[in-house]
Amino acid sequence: MTASRLQSGLEDWSKETLAQAVAHHPERTGAFATTSGLPVDQLYLPGDDVVERYEEKLGFPGRFPFTRGVHPTMYRSRLWTMREYAGYSTAEESNQRYRYLLAEGSTGLSVAFDLPTQLGLDSDDPRSLGEVGKVGVAINNLADMEALFDGIPLDKVSTSMTINAPAAVLLAMYIAVGEKQGIEPSALRGTIQNDILKEYVARGTFIFPPRPSLRLIENTFEYCGQHLPHWNTISISGYHIREAGATAVQEVAFTIADAICYIETALRAGLRIDEFAPRLAFFFAVHSDFFE
Repeated sequence: MTASRLQSGLEDWSKETLAQAVAHHPERTGAFATTSGLPVDQLYLPGDDVVERYEEKLGFPGRFPFTRGVHPTMYRSRLWTMREYAGYSTAEESNQRYRYLLAEGSTGLSVAFDLPTQLGLDSDDPRSLGEVGKVGVAINNLADMEALFDGIPLDKVSTSMTINAPAAVLLAMYIAVGEKQGIEPSALRGTIQNDILKEYVARGTFIFPPRPSLRLIENTFEYCGQHLPHWNTISISGYHIREAGATAVQEVAFTIADAICYIETALRAGLRIDEFAPRLAFFFAVHSDFFE
């Protein structure tokens, strides 16, 4: 459809269909806006340059700029991993929950850690009082990690771990558990959140200053690039920033800014972009105003 035909169709729609509907049921007064305060127009149509600039602005699936997804077939080839965020009390109790979820059809695990674990504290630390096992499972040492995944074959299950400041430590424990099961690190699949910058912005579960924290992330990129090729080394998260009060635009802006910082840090350390970029994951809030 040409721009002139589109404009003609819009005029006909306004005079006939829209006018009749509004005459019968007038629109409510006041401004229509999204939860982020962005105005919502009555009707949206494609711009004149959509076709001409298609490859530049959208492109094809699996090709730069990846607006239509990073995989050519997306989920027509393989379904996304089915996980339920879970973890509470002791490692043994959470293990029972994980076994139940896998038996009921989950295709992966998503581990929630309690606040002391997220802050690198032992359960018997005075600062952990009242928080042990409350919003996730308590992990103090390798024995706890072994109990958490007891009877769960780590070469067949993908595991996501929502952990940031001590992410490198928990990943090392996970690798050790796999080795005790006779599984090579190269066979492990999963994700660590490992997004420390959004902790300074929105959550507060950081341990070290920003530069040493970025050094840990850089080291994780490098190690996993060499030894864990199927592991997503970071989940750059806008979700928490949005939930802390950001608008949709701010959420995207801060999250992409964090991603740029991680990439620049890795490049300055001598890593090549293709060694780590394919394993950068993102985690955004999806509100009812999805297309904001």
